[in-house]
Amino acid sequence: MRDEIPPGTLYMLILKTLMRGGELHGYEIANSIQQISDDILQVEEGSLYPALQRMLLKGWVTAEWGVTAGNRRARYYRLTAAGRKQLQTELAQFQRVNGAIQRVLQTT
Repeated sequence: MRDEIPPGTLYMLILKTLMRGGELHGYEIANSIQQISDDILQVEEGSLYPALQRMLLKGWVTAEWGVTAGNRRARYYRLTAAGRKQLQTELAQFQRVNGAIQRVLQTT
């Protein structure tokens, strides 16, 4: 059973995947998130590519055209220094919100 990516976490998941994986094309990013989440999270193309485009405009990633192992043309994305800084911001905000949600759920 797959679940939707929680609102506000897509950038964080993409940035973390690029930090771990180096230079990846869109399918590799989506596939990595799906595999690491044990097939619970699935990033749809309709969400992934617009998010990557916004991240390019913000300067969090760079992109270059290349060829995949299957000899297909693809755009490869790489994290920038600004992207690494944004990842830390996203992680801190997520942990703060997640901690607050946990406190509410644990209150009897």
